Amino acid sequence: MAPVPPRRTSDSEGAGGSPDIESIGSGTRRSSISSFSKSHRRQREFLDRLVDCETLTSHLADWFESVSGSKSPAFDVPFELIDLQKFDYALEGVSFQQLIRMPSAVYASSTSDAVEATAFLAVEDFLHAGVKGLWEAFWSQDEEDAPLPFSVACLYSENLKFYQAEKAIANGKLPGLCATGILVNNPRHPHGKWDQILELALLRPDIGNDPQPSHAVLGEALFYALRLLLSRKLGKFQSAESVDTVFVLLVDSQNGGVVKVEGDVNRLEFDVNNVYESCADWIKTHSRISVSPIDRIWNKLGNANWGDIGALQVLFATFHSIMQFAGMPKHSIEDLAADHGSRLHARRIERQLGDRDTARVNGNGAFRYQQRSVEPEIVEVLDESINNIEPEDLAMKLENGSVLWLEDPDQQKGYQIDGVLFNGELQYYLASPVDDPSRSYFLYVGSHPAQLEPAWEDMKLWYQVQRQTKILTIMRQKGVSSKYLPDLAASGRIAHPGQCRKPSSGGNCDHPWCSTPILVTSPVGESVADMIMSGRFGPEEAIRCCHDCLSALSTAASVGIRHGDIRPENVIRSGSTRQHPYFVLIGWGHAILEERDRPAMNLHFSSTYALQEGKLCSASDAESLVYMLYFSSGGPLPDLDSVEGALQWRETAWSRRLIQQKLGDVSTVLKAFADYVDSLCGTPYPIDYDIWIRRLRRNFRDDDHGKEIESSSS
Repeated sequence: MAPVPPRRTSDSEGAGGSPDIESIGSGTRRSSISSFSKSHRRQREFLDRLVDCETLTSHLADWFESVSGSKSPAFDVPFELIDLQKFDYALEGVSFQQLIRMPSAVYASSTSDAVEATAFLAVEDFLHAGVKGLWEAFWSQDEEDAPLPFSVACLYSENLKFYQAEKAIANGKLPGLCATGILVNNPRHPHGKWDQILELALLRPDIGNDPQPSHAVLGEALFYALRLLLSRKLGKFQSAESVDTVFVLLVDSQNGGVVKVEGDVNRLEFDVNNVYESCADWIKTHSRISVSPIDRIWNKLGNANWGDIGALQVLFATFHSIMQFAGMPKHSIEDLAADHGSRLHARRIERQLGDRDTARVNGNGAFRYQQRSVEPEIVEVLDESINNIEPEDLAMKLENGSVLWLEDPDQQKGYQIDGVLFNGELQYYLASPVDDPSRSYFLYVGSHPAQLEPAWEDMKLWYQVQRQTKILTIMRQKGVSSKYLPDLAASGRIAHPGQCRKPSSGGNCDHPWCSTPILVTSPVGESVADMIMSGRFGPEEAIRCCHDCLSALSTAASVGIRHGDIRPENVIRSGSTRQHPYFVLIGWGHAILEERDRPAMNLHFSSTYALQEGKLCSASDAESLVYMLYFSSGGPLPDLDSVEGALQWRETAWSRRLIQQKLGDVSTVLKAFADYVDSLCGTPYPIDYDIWIRRLRRNFRDDDHGKEIESSSS
């Protein structure tokens, strides 16, 4: 063995340096690299041996039987209905490319090559139109003639390579086509690379015969999902998001569904001698599988129903797949969905249908359009059960003096409307109990549950009534109580006048008020928005408001609840001049309880992290409070029309210290608080509510130092 040459030492090392340390370190690095190389080769061999979906499905047969044998659904759904609804509103202004080639549902049961070829061509067109429309609507930089960074091709089972459907069919490869994929364009690999597949669609006959896919189809979807996850791990997949999630689409000539698979493949035992057993064990113990219901995508003529839930969930899966490659979109779903109300209003004007002319009734689907000057463009035959209801009675009209009664088997509980209020988005009411008119409450009325296609406004009503009821109920159950938080006085459903003919099987009767939810809270007061308009929100009010809102946030945070929608309309001042007035943080409908919850999006008041990630960090509510105080204290309100513009304004305002300077004109403690929040924005560090509550309290006027008793979570 040749002697190791002496290491060249620096002057600072002197004679005492050890000449063998570098060679030892090099040996360790070589050993580490060698170990990694062996592991990588073993994992690559494992993937090369994973080629038979039927064998994997057979290893999962008993597991499929066990999970489908329980009473509860075997798998969760990949998307919440309310998220699909927002996505639907966002897509209203999106134009998808006209499909030229379409599947023939009339001959769907046929097994002829011509029908199968047409179906593969149609699926390829559908996926291309979908990914192109989504990319241009959400990510495109408005560059003319900018190429689409994705392509769509069919997977050939013999060599697991991708080919354009037309070329594959022309070359006799039709019998071997097994899937269609959306791929990242790569000129060096014209037949695609598995680590650059965004999404796969499996074309299988008659998947729409059952509401859930069969075990054989589901096993095949899991097989391809696992191959995608392993390929991304072993390849060079450039992902802006997590690569631990893949979507596999299931389609036939009419219907479609989504299978979502999540899991860390690092926890897979790469046993090359038991490939399918290892994969089955990983699927059972380390993966999370979500399966959507199978719904119609194409109608009987072969046209895509882009607005139906079947197409929506497929497009939503594609949207998330693009995000893994391209990151957060330039235009968020909330940005595009926010225009729904104006589009709806424009359509009503075009058809000369005002809000007062539109009447909806119960869940049997009958509705009537009224026009005074022209004939209605839609005439429907009304069900006999509602023939005697006058059109003007169909809409819920609440005004001063109206009385609402709650469904309560134990006692009659009624509330009289004393005033109609508006929070900038929705109406709510000032009300008093019929049996105690001296007391006042806020009363919120939700949407009728029988609305077939709730508008964007009805979603806001759902957050204002049903979701806020849930949040306040949880606060009560956890013993949370503070005078700075709203108190749940009553909730339930409206008991309408007359006899209720609700069917015994459930549902609602014909009366338009039947089962409409309401929420009653206390205390009442004047919103900060109204105080600003009347010029009565000064420095003392700003300090008190900051203190009281932080107290409310601290109490809620003690049980893991964050607000998510702080703005002037959601803060009220309660109490009289004799009893020191205080501020109450209301509007908890968008509160965050768990990771999947999303805050409200407001270009002026949402935190930077909320706009970027669609989630809250620990200081997000405090950041929103700072923006509210800044604008409420005379800070100029910028004209914002996009998330990008809102983020740019925040960066400029904080970097130039415009917010601190303005709040410094109001109070030094508010300026210090803004500096503190600026240091925490976007970090995981929790905000120290207690220290700032104490500092703010020391800045109250002398005559406000009366003893206060606050109760918080028990």
